[in-house]
Amino acid sequence: MQLTPPAVVAQVPTGRTGLIDASGGNFIATAVEKVGPAVVRIDASRTVKTQVPSMFNDPFFRQFFGDEFPSPPSSRVERGTGSGFIIEGNGLILTNAHVVAGADAVTVTLKDGRNFEGKVLGVDPITDVAVVRIQAQGLPTVALGNSDQLRPGEWAIAIGNPLGLDNTVTAGIISATGRSSSQVGEPDKRINFIQTDAAINPGNSGGPLLNQQGEVVGMNTAIIGGAQGLGFAIPINTARQIADQLVAKGRVDHPFLGIQMTALSPNLKEQINSNPNSGITVQEDQGILIMRVAQNSPAARSGLRAGDVIIKINGRSVTKSEEVQQAVEKSAVGGSLTMEVRRNGQAVSLEVKPGAFPTAQATP
Repeated sequence: MQLTPPAVVAQVPTGRTGLIDASGGNFIATAVEKVGPAVVRIDASRTVKTQVPSMFNDPFFRQFFGDEFPSPPSSRVERGTGSGFIIEGNGLILTNAHVVAGADAVTVTLKDGRNFEGKVLGVDPITDVAVVRIQAQGLPTVALGNSDQLRPGEWAIAIGNPLGLDNTVTAGIISATGRSSSQVGEPDKRINFIQTDAAINPGNSGGPLLNQQGEVVGMNTAIIGGAQGLGFAIPINTARQIADQLVAKGRVDHPFLGIQMTALSPNLKEQINSNPNSGITVQEDQGILIMRVAQNSPAARSGLRAGDVIIKINGRSVTKSEEVQQAVEKSAVGGSLTMEVRRNGQAVSLEVKPGAFPTAQATP
């Protein structure tokens, strides 16, 4: 039997208790009334090729069976629904990349029922951010907050279209910040997610996560299958930065090195050194071990090798793979990172020049 815990005020709004705002009303309802008109439903359709069994192309099969067994269609249309929110009154909308990626047609529906054809200005699968534009003026917009200032325990309000139920509102708290992509089960992404217990379901993707003032602090994007009370959002500061690049040039150039890495521990060191097939020998007990270097990658050209242990980047010690990932992401394509590694027990300093992240790669 699961007992319902007593209600807890995570953060007292405007000096009052409970859900009462400064005007004496419910602050969640106030936030939703302010933001709701700027939240949209996005319907996308894409044509997917299907494999036609070879027998249908066999002339002997056609000769004997003719039209008795018509060939199956060589393509099918997939349809999906997500959410988005208007950030500029001239029709600029933020949503998730997976909502509109590869779409042949995008339809945007406003809360007032108006429908518009949407044009995808750009998608970034690495951060799961996309920008869509509709031809309209004077549209309602959201106010953007500062996701860098979020603290666990603050209120969180989600608005979206889960399971086709338009303009659904759920509320909870910010459960955590800085969740890495690997923790969330999205290792191919480059995001430090916001975690919330506000209910997020299929169809919420691309919708806004609000603070108690009704400011957008995140874009809802991920849920973990089988989990309850676990939802994740892209920090709005990250989403807006990516969106600006998509609007300007239709793509985002993410810096990358081309390495596979893991945090060292004494146990991992022992496992690697006792495995005759590992191909490397480790002398360090801590640091970030490079397990593999992709051929012709920026890391390979800079002289990094499998078995190197990263100790410092630009003079700062690193003990987690996420810290290396963040340092690379904050660098520039063609820029320079000073990396100190331990190689065969000796300190080696290298200048590493990140390259542009190829979409087929999934390494930092």
